[in-house]
Amino acid sequence: MNNDHQLSPPLTNSSSPRDKEPKEFQEFKKWREERIQRRLKGEYESYVLHLSELINENMDSQVNVSAVRVEGATNTRQSFLASIITPAIPPPSNPSSDKPSTLGDALHAARAISSALNKTDIFSKVEAYIDKPRSALASPTDVDLVFRTKERGRWYVSSSTELGNNEGSASASARIRNVFGGAEVFEANVSTGTKTRRAFRGALTAPLTSDLKTYGELSAYGSERDLTAYASCHEALKGVRAVIRRGTPNIGSHELAYDAVLRHIHRLTSGASLGIRTQAGPSLKSALSHTFVYDTRDDKIAGTHGAYFKLFNEVAGIGGLGGDERARFWKTELEGALSRSVGRGLALGVTAKAGYIQNFASGTTLFSDRFQLGGPTSVRGFKMNGMGPRMGEDSLGGEVYYAGGLSVVSDVPTKEHWPVKLHGWVNAGRLDTVAAGQASTPTLKSLLSQPSISAGLGLIYRFDPIRVEVNFGVPLAMSKGEAGRRGVQVGMGLEFV
Repeated sequence: MNNDHQLSPPLTNSSSPRDKEPKEFQEFKKWREERIQRRLKGEYESYVLHLSELINENMDSQVNVSAVRVEGATNTRQSFLASIITPAIPPPSNPSSDKPSTLGDALHAARAISSALNKTDIFSKVEAYIDKPRSALASPTDVDLVFRTKERGRWYVSSSTELGNNEGSASASARIRNVFGGAEVFEANVSTGTKTRRAFRGALTAPLTSDLKTYGELSAYGSERDLTAYASCHEALKGVRAVIRRGTPNIGSHELAYDAVLRHIHRLTSGASLGIRTQAGPSLKSALSHTFVYDTRDDKIAGTHGAYFKLFNEVAGIGGLGGDERARFWKTELEGALSRSVGRGLALGVTAKAGYIQNFASGTTLFSDRFQLGGPTSVRGFKMNGMGPRMGEDSLGGEVYYAGGLSVVSDVPTKEHWPVKLHGWVNAGRLDTVAAGQASTPTLKSLLSQPSISAGLGLIYRFDPIRVEVNFGVPLAMSKGEAGRRGVQVGMGLEFV
């Protein structure tokens, strides 16, 4: 040893040649810590291996789950916990049972209950272990399953600015978790924006089944939208909504909803067309709808494989639903997308959507119920809602439409890690009306044979969860009266054609 670093007991020189003990004090300290860590790691691995062997050897041993205890769930109802725990508990063994409950059954139950507790989104931490039963009447084969939990904070308040579907907004939100002790969530949101001038929404969501796969939601909402960019009016909405949801998009999700909403077309500009003026005033829609979604895409913004399918059906004002006499119709929309990787850094995407309204009221469908088409997030190369029937500067919307797009997305050469991608696209679509008493077949043939087409190049910027596009597009074919847009177009949103 050097004289500068003399060791004193108990750090005496106990090395052997094969230990290769260093001479310098700092190196010796590091070497000693590493040796302790190697020993601890070895002991831990041996302990885990021994425990695994012990469990595997006793998986078929008879074990009864006498009780399940959830510790730390101070704000959660015991009845709610029982509803999600009871289905996972194996039945108790009895002398006449052909298949007694085993340790393996108890461990599977512990895993299932842990998964259910985490799925409620009430707890930030769930730890499970097996303990001796507390009951004095317990048998030697009885055990208790104990779950130590920590509940998440119940209150959350935030404010934000948002960009989506070519609109910017500022909003404030509040959320109360586990409102009544059964995994209920109440959310309230108020916002103001460039197109939606004012909006509010309050919603209460709660699980309806013990498997936590079916949820119900009750909400009230309202908004004031400025539509003067494509129609010379404003639209106010006030409504209530009840929803039942089940499933997940990767295996197929269903949503059954009832809406009662009061719409009001008002604040018409001085240049409003006759088509908009005849639509002015309030109308009440009472409707049932069903939505089915199947989505296996690896990425919703820039997917490289997977498929997306959505089917929406709505019935309003018929079958005893009530509502305004003018809001009686059946509406259906179909949407699909495919994404495929066709080479390194190169992906091909195909998107298609279509919709149809069958009007059951006297006169034409209401402006608020019609489809709109065209714009940077819809059929590119056209002004926002610039396709379909028009009167003057106003877009009147349509009752039947289709739109499709073919996109090629590529990495920027030598900059594969950039969130910016190169983008080439071709879009086609058509929007039209179906006159009262007119057969729909000729209209559909006209739609299919005379589409409006556009093409262009641009850039995609991935700004999670928003996709931003800057494109240069050119309309290649347009119907009479449609508003095309040649040049640069910026789109921001979640869904693009």
